[in-house]
Amino acid sequence: MMLLMLIALVVGTLIGAVGVGGILLIPALNLIGGLSIQSAMATALFTFVFTGIVGTIAFMRHGSIDLRITVPVCAGALISGFAGAWVNALLNASLLMLLLALVVCLAGVYTLATRGQPRRPALHGHPGLQRAMLFGLGGVAGFGSGLTGVGGPALSVPMMVLAGFAPLTTIGTSQVIQILAGASGTLGNLRFGVIDFGLAGALVLFELAGVMIGARIVHAINAQRLRFWVGVLCLAVGGGLLVKAVGGY
Repeated sequence: MMLLMLIALVVGTLIGAVGVGGILLIPALNLIGGLSIQSAMATALFTFVFTGIVGTIAFMRHGSIDLRITVPVCAGALISGFAGAWVNALLNASLLMLLLALVVCLAGVYTLATRGQPRRPALHGHPGLQRAMLFGLGGVAGFGSGLTGVGGPALSVPMMVLAGFAPLTTIGTSQVIQILAGASGTLGNLRFGVIDFGLAGALVLFELAGVMIGARIVHAINAQRLRFWVGVLCLAVGGGLLVKAVGGY
């Protein structure tokens, strides 16, 4: 149990600092906590609702959440998270998880390769089209969150970085998307999945402490270093998803 709590602290710190990190909790709950994969996914996703609330408050205090970007992304995630949890209960999702893993890895490679090059976000100057694109990205992130339990940021951060948005903006958005994607996916899991509420309650306390630490870290480093760590974490998460997807075949 102490090892699980330590992992929860690390996961919370990564969520607060880079937006990505929830994937680490699922194998820990499965291998150390003895939960089934489905229950581990559902339990982890439930805890991300609370890390999202605390992360959103912390980033709002720093003025790091752009509502023009965040609102359409979160709207897409809210609608699709329930559907992802439903598909998770019906299908072996290894193929789709493999595709998601490749997207996350591509985002990591791209982020590191273009680290020193300033970019405009995709569809800059076309606000209507850009909002539609962000809604679609949120939909993919929410569906993937409900499907795999990794949390919306594991997909929203890489995809938004690929679309040219600044890392701090994407991480700020990821804090809010956790709430909606997590809540939507949890509603599906309450019907189709199994959540260990007792274990989740203990995990949340350590995750929240980590989120507060991570939020302080991310606002204390420069943009180029932040972009580097986003790239590294995308590769790490993508690699973890690949291993998980291959293991499902």
